[in-house]
Amino acid sequence: MEKEQQIFGIRAIIEAITAKKEIDKVFIQKDAAGELMKDLMKVMKRNNINFSYVPVEKLNRLTANNHQGAVASISPVSFYDLESLTEKVVATGKMPLLLILDQISDARNFGAIIRTAECTGVDGIIVQKAGSAPVNGDTVKTSAGAVFNVPICKVEHIKDAIFYLQGSGIKIVAATEKTEQNLYAVNLNEPLAIIMGSEDRGINPSVLKIVEEKAKLPMFGSIGSLNVSVACGAFLYEVVRQRS
Repeated sequence: MEKEQQIFGIRAIIEAITAKKEIDKVFIQKDAAGELMKDLMKVMKRNNINFSYVPVEKLNRLTANNHQGAVASISPVSFYDLESLTEKVVATGKMPLLLILDQISDARNFGAIIRTAECTGVDGIIVQKAGSAPVNGDTVKTSAGAVFNVPICKVEHIKDAIFYLQGSGIKIVAATEKTEQNLYAVNLNEPLAIIMGSEDRGINPSVLKIVEEKAKLPMFGSIGSLNVSVACGAFLYEVVRQRS
């Protein structure tokens, strides 16, 4: 996390949230206590701010200042809401291509995916507020600046976003090894959103139940899976191939 993208100190973070700053994530010391910390927790929950508990050593690495048990990262980009993003995409008149990331937590993977998404004409990326990678200095660097070109939408729940997109006429395709269907047998030349799962667990089983189609990449080696950013690139370029 770059220092110019962080706020430290409980009261400063409360003020930033109240002022509607683009807070991406707040790191809270595991054993932190006190009335002011309780106030911060209330404000974060009321404003649906993503936070996690971490050891004090992590906070000390983030800042040499008196952090009081809390450090917040400020996103360098503004986030879209789902309706605005969908309306923006439809208004362009082109065939929609969206990307849904189900709790991908590594900032570098996130940045690499954004870079590929920008290169393949993705109209927007949808992530869940809780459990997703922050948009920080690592994300910006790994994306080679593409994070400033691709709209990113944060939602409360991935499933609700999927239902909304389905209601808007957009087909959902899940990238998962839990299917017999090869990616190259799927029609991607229609309004589309592709879901990629987290690095360790893949796509949530409850999400898989509500998608129209599941697809996997053929694997010929002894390792059973690809890095998520690499797999995402393969899926997106198959969309490009089919639509070219």
